Amino acid sequence: MAQRKGSASPYCFFVRDQLPELQRRGLPVTRVGDAVPYCSQAWALLTKEEKMVYTEKARKWNEKRSQKTVKETCNLAHPVPACPTTKMPSVTSLPDASAMSWKSDQAVVAEIFYFLNIYSHGKLPSHCEQRFLPCEIGCVRYSLQNGIMADFHHFIDPEVPPRGFRYHCQAASDATHKIPVSGFNLSRTCYAVVLRELLEFVQPASSVRPHFYCRSNDRFRINWCLNRMASITGIESHLEILAVEDLVIELYRKKYQKEPSKTWVCRELDVFMWDFSSNTRCKWHEENDILCCALASCKKIAYCISKSLANVYGVSLTAAHLPLQDSDYGESRNTKMVILDAGRFQKMKAESSGCDRHSASPSQDQELVPSNCDSPCGVKTSLYGTSIMRGRGITQLLKSASDLSKSFNN
Repeated sequence: MAQRKGSASPYCFFVRDQLPELQRRGLPVTRVGDAVPYCSQAWALLTKEEKMVYTEKARKWNEKRSQKTVKETCNLAHPVPACPTTKMPSVTSLPDASAMSWKSDQAVVAEIFYFLNIYSHGKLPSHCEQRFLPCEIGCVRYSLQNGIMADFHHFIDPEVPPRGFRYHCQAASDATHKIPVSGFNLSRTCYAVVLRELLEFVQPASSVRPHFYCRSNDRFRINWCLNRMASITGIESHLEILAVEDLVIELYRKKYQKEPSKTWVCRELDVFMWDFSSNTRCKWHEENDILCCALASCKKIAYCISKSLANVYGVSLTAAHLPLQDSDYGESRNTKMVILDAGRFQKMKAESSGCDRHSASPSQDQELVPSNCDSPCGVKTSLYGTSIMRGRGITQLLKSASDLSKSFNN
């Protein structure tokens, strides 16, 4: 049904309630119409019962306004009757370039960013009061100039899962970070200590607000967990969580006056190059060889930004920018494509050993291609001339399998 001209929708009342919070965060909103783009995601996450509160408010207000004409539906000219509001996770977007106020490349290089992630024992349905059960938090302090300067990590003492959802929570944990819901052998930290130490870790300057970033897919969960811990402990955190994808786009735009595609940025952040790097995961996940770690996810964001942007801004890579075994790399390399370089590797290996056909054994002569063929020297082919190029990983796997079978036969 179309909205009658002069009437207010429930969504307008929801936006009206969110307006003070958006203004507190420094967003350029002065009226309800300006705040509409920032509230659509939070509105979609409301339950039917929560939306009914705003539907009832709109109905009562429209009854009083039925004899008057309102030119702008969402720009309410009269005060709206006050009613209890439901505290929802904040929905924010990255400020534009003018809001970032980077006057030079040196300002960009010296800027301090915080990468934050909070893991949960799964995600519960919307009708549950506990949408998430925070169980691990990780955060790193980072700048392009100094790399990772400090890190923060805690296992969180979770709340009791709602009745009937304990198996759901444990199954979700087993599929990702593998932190048990109960019976964990390491000490856990309560909400109050986590928030207090996180705020001490940030140590914001008196006039500078810290910039927290996370992956866009994780932002709702992290915001919800922070709001949940703040509401239970009574500690006001006022932490603003932004999307790291937008940060990378903004850094490229600052340097090149044009922005890369978001698909490319997401692909750069999704690399698996540092999954097993030393000093990346927390001690427990490292000892148990578990990839999903809140601290590791934050450090890998810092590694990706260092790899992609350090050279752009003229910063030399150090052990604080990348793990030790990766800090000597030059250009970025897609680890998924390394095995496709096997032909060049075999050719270089053959050239370094002399690649002398006449000194080869008869059995090798059957496998090596003559020098007048089109195939590169050193590439093994079948008797019919078909090239069989094997990657190093496959060759080593077949060799180890052959050695293992011989040991069993002996």
